[in-house]
Amino acid sequence: MSTITIYIIGHVPHTGEANGLPTMSADDLKKLNKDKKLVKKLAKKYDAFLASDSIIRQIPRILGPGLNKAGKFPTPLTHSDNMMAKIDEVRSTIKFQMKKVLCLAVGIGHVGMTEDQLYSNITLSVNFLVSLLKKGWQNVRALYLKSSMGKVQRLY
Repeated sequence: MSTITIYIIGHVPHTGEANGLPTMSADDLKKLNKDKKLVKKLAKKYDAFLASDSIIRQIPRILGPGLNKAGKFPTPLTHSDNMMAKIDEVRSTIKFQMKKVLCLAVGIGHVGMTEDQLYSNITLSVNFLVSLLKKGWQNVRALYLKSSMGKVQRLY
């Protein structure tokens, strides 16, 4: 089980299907009443948010810019989506936060994964990272792979 904590914001069908995950309805959101401290506290407590597609448009109006500033704007959840599949998708997604820094570190696997899964994760994440850069591979000086206890391996 992943250590990423997910919060569900939505209608009764979605909150009922949440299987023990913390949930909140639109009325509960209104109780926060754009209180910046409460919104910030909520954003800090959870790693990701899922929201019903009908409520997602109202979130900035109800909560203000707090979740967006924290970089945790909710992922839309439609009525046809399988909630468990969507939760797994959110848990297996990584974010490349491109700022003015020259160094970037991201987690791309765990010990329970096979060699093939790790290889595909590394390939996908490196190619995606390069696609985000303006000049592509010209902006990459070096790529390293590091396990938690192992030595650093230079890839590029």
